[in-house]
Amino acid sequence: MARMASDRRFFVIKKPISMSIKRLLLRIFNTILDKLPPEQTLRLLFRLDRWLYYVQGKLAAAYGEGVHTKHRHMNYHRFFVQRIAQGERVLDVGSNHGAVSYDIAEQAGASVVGMEINPVLVAEARQRHPHPKVEYRVGDVLTDQIDEHFDVIILSNVLEHLPQRPQLLRRLQEETHPARFLIRVPLFERDWRVPLKQELGVEWRLDPTHEIEYTLESFAEEMAAAQLQLLHQEIRWGEIWAELAPQADAQPGQP
Repeated sequence: MARMASDRRFFVIKKPISMSIKRLLLRIFNTILDKLPPEQTLRLLFRLDRWLYYVQGKLAAAYGEGVHTKHRHMNYHRFFVQRIAQGERVLDVGSNHGAVSYDIAEQAGASVVGMEINPVLVAEARQRHPHPKVEYRVGDVLTDQIDEHFDVIILSNVLEHLPQRPQLLRRLQEETHPARFLIRVPLFERDWRVPLKQELGVEWRLDPTHEIEYTLESFAEEMAAAQLQLLHQEIRWGEIWAELAPQADAQPGQP
């Protein structure tokens, strides 16, 4: 037991926190870790980790002057840009503050409609990422009828927030007649801690508003139910990045 307690003394806090505060925090944490059983300690650490993840995200956005640094570190914009041709018409669902929409218009030469449910974010997109080939709209993809043609529909970390996803994807095909979908979603199998958190009854999702975080199998099943065929798929940064096309034999309204 003594060795186990010693092995769990793993908190390292570096400058600029003063040494006195560092020693105090280490003493508090090590006292807690020495007294709790493993499952309680894990729950405590996972909840702390979740809070830290949230704070780190907020600070990363502030450090990036309003744009989370994951945009440049993960470079996922390139995945979209490389799969869109000049002159194509693109619907960017859940366009947020417009960074992806802007890069697609600027780098691929496409015309983009950025659709976002939050009017504050739409106003921010118009201010931060204006482009002559981008139109930012307030809209709800779950309730708004679109009924206009788009060559490509993008859902970048959006689909996992939505209910009845296959039905939505089929409806978008019927209303917009796209040639391709470009989809980016979080992968449940990104880290061994995810199923452990779930087992311990601790919030395991990257965002509590997620309806799902996918396995490769569940993603394939939902895309098949949506009558989409996979053209390309890659796993990066604990996410699925996929290019899909409507099935040639799909019938409008087919379940």
